[in-house]
Amino acid sequence: MRETNEHNQPPASGGSGSHAGEQSITLRGPAELADALPYLMGFHPTNSVVMVALHGSRGRFGGRLRVGIPGSGAEWPPMADQLAECLIDACGRRGAKPDGIIVFLCRDPSAGQTAREVMDELRPLAQRLRTACGALDVPVYEALCLSDGRFWSYCCPDVRCCPAEGTVMSMPGTSVMAAAAAYAGIQVRGSLRDLEARLEPLRTSAAAEQERALDGIASALLVGIVDQGRREEVRADTLRLARLLMERLAAQAPVRTAWPEADAHDDELISHEEAAAVILGLQDRDTRDKAAAWMEGPEAHHALRLWRALSRRCVGSYGEHSAAPLALTGWVAWSTGDEPEARVALSLALRADPEYLFARLLHQACNDGLDPEELRRCLREHAAPDPGEAEGTGSAHSVSKTELRRGGRRKQTAPGPGERPRQRPAPGTGRRDPRSTSDRGRRRGSDIEPGGG
Repeated sequence: MRETNEHNQPPASGGSGSHAGEQSITLRGPAELADALPYLMGFHPTNSVVMVALHGSRGRFGGRLRVGIPGSGAEWPPMADQLAECLIDACGRRGAKPDGIIVFLCRDPSAGQTAREVMDELRPLAQRLRTACGALDVPVYEALCLSDGRFWSYCCPDVRCCPAEGTVMSMPGTSVMAAAAAYAGIQVRGSLRDLEARLEPLRTSAAAEQERALDGIASALLVGIVDQGRREEVRADTLRLARLLMERLAAQAPVRTAWPEADAHDDELISHEEAAAVILGLQDRDTRDKAAAWMEGPEAHHALRLWRALSRRCVGSYGEHSAAPLALTGWVAWSTGDEPEARVALSLALRADPEYLFARLLHQACNDGLDPEELRRCLREHAAPDPGEAEGTGSAHSVSKTELRRGGRRKQTAPGPGERPRQRPAPGTGRRDPRSTSDRGRRRGSDIEPGGG
């Protein structure tokens, strides 16, 4: 499906000149733009800046970028400059600099705040984004604020179409975009907050028990990972247990139900000790790469359920350990065609550990619009055991930066040292809260969706 935009500049009517066989949707005015946003993203963005590139005289939608809105207004100017440069450069690398940009600012009111106050509060950010894009010779055709079921235009001064009190958004499923999305099989799966919630650490009473289980085996298992003589044994044990858990999940699949119930069902099938053993085992780079080969066919669905469940078990001071299962969640989701979940999971992995190379490279590859089949071929090759290798240990190769970017097959060389295992801090030393990562870390976790209509 190909979408076009028709509001302010550039003026347009009719189709977009799309390729034969593609469906063309023309959106007229801020109301239809606001309604189209969740269909463009695959979910309802919350507390987000979303920027969408437009191409050609018809305003064909191209690349899309999403990032969380920083709480401090002091961070907005540098963030705006960086986002404008990032989206415009990314579109240029894929073949065409945008002719214009649409900006969406999405934030619900906090306690005691009105949606109108949210719109006024975010106005300086909207203005800075418009200035940053203009400085790069790409105009912002429209900037909208979406809050509490209403929208406002920061660009349109006509109160007849954009009144000061905002405009109520159309009922879900009633617009032309909703009809076209339903016809094309595009689903909107709740809000960004919903997608993140199913991957965040448990907040129930079970969290304390899970942390004790992680404490109980952390020292012994991490020593085994760094000990070259025992690493293969730990790797084989981790993969064997992960495979056993996948088979258990496959054998006891829940009936079709909502996410919270389905996820709770999966959590009940995995003990705290089993979760701890696999989480800590995945801190070894080669073990993680072997597990990444469960990426297609029926086992991909079961692997995805397992990686989600393990992400939820990285509780307390083990928050950074979630980078591995979150990255695997993102990879399998991307491999199976679920780009919205892939970007959410990879963004959370980078929030947990901004320096986690596997997540950074996957996120960049996904954002650059690479075909995941290229990486699947590499992982299939690496998953095949070398002659004479013990069953379950796999080959000691890791997916390189070149493979992620180009999908090439590198030569069979001796592996480098594994990534540094994450150690629990000594009592009283504390650990950086992954939710308070630096501005640099948040930029790495932004979502840039490839264009192409």
